[in-house]
Amino acid sequence: MGKTEKTPSKAYSLRVTENAIQNINDITGYIAFINHQPNTAIKVGDKIFETIDRIKNNPLAFRECKEIPTKNKIYRQAVCMS
Repeated sequence: MGKTEKTPSKAYSLRVTENAIQNINDITGYIAFINHQPNTAIKVGDKIFETIDRIKNNPLAFRECKEIPTKNKIYRQAVCMS
């Protein structure tokens, strides 16, 4: 009585390219070794991967990427930190 079944959320797939991983490593490496801020590098890397997880879980929460227009609006833009 009064129970409603939760519908499973749609499963989205997200592909992070090797180039993207290398860019993240370059960014965090620069922060850690050039700026001498290893703790900040860890925080930045964690935030980037948290944002990637948020995109995977609910991509439609982010606005469409206007630089790459498509008919089905599959490309999204997310801002991580400032």
